[in-house]
Amino acid sequence: MSITETIIDIPSEHTRNVFGQFDVYIKKIERTLNVTVIIRDNTMKLIGDPDRVSKAKSVFMNLIELSKRGEIISEQNVNYALSLCFDHKESSIVTLNKDIICHTINGKPIKPKTLGQKSYVEQIREKMIVFGIGPAGTGKTYLAMAMAITAFKNNEVNRIILTRPAIEAGEKLGFLPGDLQSKIDPYLRPLYDALYQIMGAESYLHNAEKGLIEVAPLAYMRGRTLDNAFIILDEAQNTTQAQMKMFLTRIGFGSKVIITGDQSQKDLPYGTVSGLDTALKILKGIDDIGICYFTSDDVVRHPLVQKIVKAYDDYEAKGKEIAAKKREGNSEKTEAKPKVRFQRKTDRVGREGRKHDNNH
Repeated sequence: MSITETIIDIPSEHTRNVFGQFDVYIKKIERTLNVTVIIRDNTMKLIGDPDRVSKAKSVFMNLIELSKRGEIISEQNVNYALSLCFDHKESSIVTLNKDIICHTINGKPIKPKTLGQKSYVEQIREKMIVFGIGPAGTGKTYLAMAMAITAFKNNEVNRIILTRPAIEAGEKLGFLPGDLQSKIDPYLRPLYDALYQIMGAESYLHNAEKGLIEVAPLAYMRGRTLDNAFIILDEAQNTTQAQMKMFLTRIGFGSKVIITGDQSQKDLPYGTVSGLDTALKILKGIDDIGICYFTSDDVVRHPLVQKIVKAYDDYEAKGKEIAAKKREGNSEKTEAKPKVRFQRKTDRVGREGRKHDNNH
């Protein structure tokens, strides 16, 4: 196996950001790509297999470029850069930095951090209805909220409506303390949190008093027509078929709708078909409706969450494969049985016929 060396110059002001605390990012790249990294002053020497050294160089160059643009490099950035390098798409991580949707109340920019998120944001801009389907931590709801608030501030819509079904984790509203609003608020808390973080509590309360921002359970949507609004339905996997149909037929002129959900986290009663599953089957292929699927690669929470999501995905895929093999085996047995019976019956008739001929 041939060994190659290459040298990269790193500006001193970016070394700490790119290397990570105690060089943790360098060690991760070394382990993942099986290369050796030697640092001297402001230069970095990469040693190893030519192909792997080329990938490592590309990853480091992109991280340096992100650092130059003011990005604080996180473990998620490093993990994603590494995953992209195996698909030869590592340069695309730099383009993600350009698409800033808006800023939080603290001035932090909100932007897509993965290619899946970038596709999601682009579809929201282009389509009237967009489904965002994927595991927890992929930014489905947060990015949709950022897009809704941006559209509201730019006077593209007159109001924002945020809703989700209030049936989760096997709890019934009647058993919870307080009046109806107190019972419902805990289910809507994630939406409030995102609003406060992006808009600020004061701005949200001011607009909510005017009725320009509404956070309500899905049941409150019945009988309404929602014109010139940016509507987000969160946790859509917990809707029934009737609820989903009711919601989709509320949409009026000048509105934009985002529907988010995770098909692996349903809290519906056993045997109830999810309205999200049905909608995805019957609405795909319709113009002005976009469907964006996220994977574990799009998880932007703690790296451990990404590993958990990946482990569950692998487990469920294996379960489906075993179930498919069992069904295939059962069908083969079912097909084989009639043939055996028919063969035996034929043999018996044949023997009886020959016996009859011999008697004559």
